[in-house]
Amino acid sequence: MPFQRIEAEKLSHSVVRQIEELILRGILRPGERLPSERELSERLGVSRPSLREAIAELQTRGLLATRAGAGIYVADVLGSAFSEALIRLFAAHDEAVFDYVSFRRDLEGLAAARAAVHGSDTDLKVIDTLYHKMEAAHSKRNPSDEAELDAEFHLAIIEASHNVIMLHMMRSMFDLLREGVFYNRQIMFKQRTTRDLLLEHHRIINDAIQARDPEAARAAIITHMSYVEEDLKNQQRAEKNEEVARLRYQHEKAR
Repeated sequence: MPFQRIEAEKLSHSVVRQIEELILRGILRPGERLPSERELSERLGVSRPSLREAIAELQTRGLLATRAGAGIYVADVLGSAFSEALIRLFAAHDEAVFDYVSFRRDLEGLAAARAAVHGSDTDLKVIDTLYHKMEAAHSKRNPSDEAELDAEFHLAIIEASHNVIMLHMMRSMFDLLREGVFYNRQIMFKQRTTRDLLLEHHRIINDAIQARDPEAARAAIITHMSYVEEDLKNQQRAEKNEEVARLRYQHEKAR
């Protein structure tokens, strides 16, 4: 019979599986530094040789990387979901911007509904804390901080949905958003009326998730992203009108 004796799993294999799961679930993020060897071995309750063996295996798999004199870090396993050529194409075409907003509206609506149902109490506390940080940034009229917290708030909702595929895909896409590939979010947060309304949107989203109401959470995301889409269209109209006025002025001046 093709049965083999079952042996106790090596400690290093247990360490590998635990770190792999933390990376998969997004708890350990790309670029994040691991604790020192001494601290990590104490936390995991394993010997340093077992820990070194596990780290060496994770480095071979491309999940961890060593930085000279700085320690062990989670490798940049995320990268970009798109090639550089495609990213440049996105940046040059309005159609990609609105498809991106539409994609986010659909996916984040689902994520918010899942977060309301599947998010742990800790997940919901993180979302609530980020919302209150947005309130504080809003009162200080700091559009840069408010825009950054906006991204963190939305990513926290995706994390709370507990879908690892969605999490890693959306993290990659939010990195492009932060870089202004799709649109400049800070422009929105510089407009007083828009800032007030965006904060109200985030309050409604947060309230629905905290109340664990999936349908209200999904509806709040859809309302929010639809507003973002309309605001972007208004920005584009204003830019085109300014360009037409500039060209008309140059033409009149040249006559």
